[in-house]
Amino acid sequence: MTEHNDIITVIPARMGSSRLPNKPMADIAGQPMIVHVWKQAVAASLGPVLVACDNQDIINVIENEGGIALMTDPELPSGSDRIYAALCEFDPDETYRRVINLQGDLPDIPPNYLSILASMLLQEEFDLCTLVAPCAQHEINAPQVVKAVMSWQTNKNEDGLPIGRAHYFSRAPIPHGSAIYWHHIGIYGWQRESLSQFVKTPPSALEKTESLEQLRALELGLIIGAGQVNSAAAGIDTEQDLIYARSKYSKKADTQ
Repeated sequence: MTEHNDIITVIPARMGSSRLPNKPMADIAGQPMIVHVWKQAVAASLGPVLVACDNQDIINVIENEGGIALMTDPELPSGSDRIYAALCEFDPDETYRRVINLQGDLPDIPPNYLSILASMLLQEEFDLCTLVAPCAQHEINAPQVVKAVMSWQTNKNEDGLPIGRAHYFSRAPIPHGSAIYWHHIGIYGWQRESLSQFVKTPPSALEKTESLEQLRALELGLIIGAGQVNSAAAGIDTEQDLIYARSKYSKKADTQ
């Protein structure tokens, strides 16, 4: 069992999504999406799970499940800013030195993906960690699928798959001529001091160009580790994504 006494998972949840308004409260199999995400995080058994939100309805549903949710400023510019604000309120004494940032639109995230991030954080080799999976053919040229430029090390993660270093991220298919393109999964494990440095720095030029927050970390010189997993977790960004998720949960219930 991984020692994780100083790890906390924080889930940012914002109601004002332009593509899917009120997304955290969208019903999937009789429960709000944010509750499904929270349950997956709890199942990873990595310490406290905190929901950082901007709406009382989210607080109510999480507290009804026995969880912890904190209100944050609706005007915060990013999920990273939101989790940091909630973290500082919840843990002003900085007991938790490692932070997993789990996006609030990943109801199917496998709990062991979070365990992989935790293990990488505990190695203290990286300022922040994330996950990648091989791109499917139809994803290579899709701008909504972010590609990571990777170099791989000899050590392995908990699933026996490689751990490496991410050198760049792009919506374009890079590096050119690659035999495998790596689909970036947008969850992160942060060393707390690196998260603090990140949120206190204005958005960078590359970040604005690609609309990818993680490029700010690279421009700051932070070292980003990435663990390989077999498949990407499906985020819910559109109404079509939500319809698919509902269908998937309905089929799962029919087989139980």
